Amino acid sequence: MEIRQDISNAVQRLYDTYPFPPEPLLDSPPPGYNWRWNWLAAYSFCTGQKPQKQEIRILDAGCGTGVGTEYLVHLNPTAQVVGIDLSAGALGVAQERTRRSGANRVEFHHLSLYDADQLPGEFDLINCVGVLHHLPDPIRGIKSLAAKLAPGGLMHIFVYAELGRWEIQLMQQAIALLQGDQRGDYRDGVQLGRQIFAALPENNRLVKRERDRWSLENQRDECFADMYVHPQEIDYNIETLFELIDASGLDFLGFSNPRNWQLERLIGKNPELIKRSENLSDRAKYRLIELLDPEVITHYEFFLSRPPLPASDWSSDEALLKAIPERNPCMDGWPSRCLFNYDYQIINLSEEEFQFLQACDENSTQQLTMKEILADGKLELDKVRSLLSGQLILLTPA
Repeated sequence: MEIRQDISNAVQRLYDTYPFPPEPLLDSPPPGYNWRWNWLAAYSFCTGQKPQKQEIRILDAGCGTGVGTEYLVHLNPTAQVVGIDLSAGALGVAQERTRRSGANRVEFHHLSLYDADQLPGEFDLINCVGVLHHLPDPIRGIKSLAAKLAPGGLMHIFVYAELGRWEIQLMQQAIALLQGDQRGDYRDGVQLGRQIFAALPENNRLVKRERDRWSLENQRDECFADMYVHPQEIDYNIETLFELIDASGLDFLGFSNPRNWQLERLIGKNPELIKRSENLSDRAKYRLIELLDPEVITHYEFFLSRPPLPASDWSSDEALLKAIPERNPCMDGWPSRCLFNYDYQIINLSEEEFQFLQACDENSTQQLTMKEILADGKLELDKVRSLLSGQLILLTPA
């Protein structure tokens, strides 16, 4: 299959000119966490249980300047991490970033996603954020990555959504028109784009969307360039997204921002509409959500897997009581009754819930069952299930 090398070269020039993401380099591990990059949390989210192994291999596919790679190393202390990217300039920043923060369990390769087959072995977790939509042939890209995913492995992907980026598309086209033959001069494109925004009326739709949604990050030229003067971008809708997913040959596990995909938050106050929606397939429901709420659906982030992948059902009291619970590692503010959960939402725990989580926090070494921890009878199983659905605990089946 022919690859549009001219497009790949143009993308490489952009990121050599503006290495991305432009986050500062630190002399210590990065702050906080993204739970999607924590193997324990991600696996539990996808399967309902703690993974049996933690000595895994992780691929950061299209790692850029190594922001995600750095987290993948620090959040997974027994994993081997590999990063690949098309831009030598971005890779240079990634190598310096991980060196300075002590993320020494990583190796980098100057490779396109198309050439992932050159990497030895398979990977238990593949992270591909903000990359496939910049490829000339995303289907070839996702197939290349899927071939490197181990059985029982997870792949997390992030791609753009067309409806939530409508104003961005318009500005991209406007800049390209005014650049003319200078298109491909990315510094000129950034300067021109900023001039357009400054000249437009304050109530202009493109200006309002930029101000309300993107302006803070776009103060940095690297972000502005990535958004508005990128030489290659494919924006998806639910229909074309699932064409991409189906082409991978992998199983779709669900979106990693599931609250955005709850139809009840949009039409829940009308029982008739909810009843009508019950006849829709999952994909049709997703399409309905993005049609009704385009400003929120600016991208898709989701997990895929290669079977076999276990799935735990904790509806049985017997199974739940036999499980071994542990605290989810992705919390900020622990130990406290008021903390941020895996998704950085504020959680207020009751005293009984707090004591239970304290026992779970110590249970990684003690390995007590749920029944043993709940022996004092202070916390009911329904409350435990609530903590589980809120991703506050991890469970290992009996």
